[in-house]
Amino acid sequence: MLIPVIICGGAGSRLWPVSREAHPKPFMALPDGQNLLQKTLLRAAGLDGVTEVMTVTNRELFFKTEDEYRKLDTKANCLSYVLEPFGRNTAAAVISAALQLEQTHGPDVVMLVLPADHLIQRTDAFADAVVRASKLASQGWLVTFGIQPQYPETGFGYIECDSAALDGGLQVKRFVEKPTQERAEEYLAAGNYFWNSGMFCFRVGTVIAEMKAHAPEIHDSVARTIADSRLSAGEDHRCLTLDSQAFGKVPDISIDYALMERSLKVATVPCDLGWSDIGSWNALSELTPENEDGNRLEGEVLVHCANDNYVHSPERLAALVGVQNLIVVDTPDALLIAHKDHTQDVKQIVAQLKKNGHSTRLLHRTVHRPWGTYTTLEEGHRFKIKRIVVKPGASLSLQLHHHRSEHWIVVTGMAKVVNGERTMLLNSNESTFIPAGHQHRLENPGVIDLVLIEVQSGDYLGEDDIVRLSDKYGRIDV
Repeated sequence: MLIPVIICGGAGSRLWPVSREAHPKPFMALPDGQNLLQKTLLRAAGLDGVTEVMTVTNRELFFKTEDEYRKLDTKANCLSYVLEPFGRNTAAAVISAALQLEQTHGPDVVMLVLPADHLIQRTDAFADAVVRASKLASQGWLVTFGIQPQYPETGFGYIECDSAALDGGLQVKRFVEKPTQERAEEYLAAGNYFWNSGMFCFRVGTVIAEMKAHAPEIHDSVARTIADSRLSAGEDHRCLTLDSQAFGKVPDISIDYALMERSLKVATVPCDLGWSDIGSWNALSELTPENEDGNRLEGEVLVHCANDNYVHSPERLAALVGVQNLIVVDTPDALLIAHKDHTQDVKQIVAQLKKNGHSTRLLHRTVHRPWGTYTTLEEGHRFKIKRIVVKPGASLSLQLHHHRSEHWIVVTGMAKVVNGERTMLLNSNESTFIPAGHQHRLENPGVIDLVLIEVQSGDYLGEDDIVRLSDKYGRIDV
């Protein structure tokens, strides 16, 4: 049995301002309309014999992930999850998945670890590489996927392999950190170095045994976490929510450092997959065709005497005059302008935002919640205006606010509202006022989206002024 495990995490800071902590790189829509997470699920579920796909992600991204998966038609009968309270790097993510799969399927199942933020354009070559990797994994190898280098890249780690061939792969001699340009050219000429893709394949029992041998503190702390965690399961759904207190004691380290660089059972499957980690705006821009002036344009964009630029402006008109080699990324609340030679430095801007406590590092103006979305339209001293969209059958928590009052006006759909001791139905153009301190709930009992405008007023309008009294999505800490 082969079970793909999708690792969905990280902030994608080099792709800010579209990628943010609450909307990381895997959820970014590509020019064809799908995002990297969706493409990863389709690629994984399309492999021969796959009936279950597991996803390891942050619990705050769980409902967002489910929403993206629901848009797809896949062959997988079961979508299972391991939900982390916070990131602890890839070693914890991989061994959490392995221990859970051992409990549910036994030690002989083969797990295929796939980052959710990589693009693979040659799916047939990918499927062939997985067959070879699965065979090696069944023989007890920890298998990596070594990408055949196309040029002397300095932004990737490399895998050096022995010349002796295994059945469908090569034994790994060592892992190499990101090299200098000179070293990268030497690796390309040598022929036995491959880019480290971050994809893995191994038998569950093997990776658990090797982790016990080489990183017992990680294995033991994750095992204790799982013992203290909550599992919900059905015929086509299984979700393990990791305990926050126990998970906080797990070492923060990558699977490469914790295990792959220490084990003597590591092999690689050399492959040419049309692979990209989409690690910068330069890489992402290449997915958009260029025009006769070398410009790659997304959205309504006008140019004059400008060439070799990339512009992403899906929501408003952008115009470029007399400029070259720029990356321009426009979002409703942040604008990025960078030279193409410095796109890797975008993460330095994100570091400044983090230092200053700026919200654009974390959230977009439109924020996803289990029940739908809210968009901040305008805010100022003592007021904030939002557009709220509630999915059919969904409801917000029963809650109250200490510092703000709210006025709800229904635009489309029907709202079932709890306001204090009253329960009422509101149609389009009807409204209700909720004083500070009143318990309230908003629900959509209809079959179309409920859209309303919320006007907040008060001394403090932060999102943390919410006291949840009950919640169907389990967002109450006990």
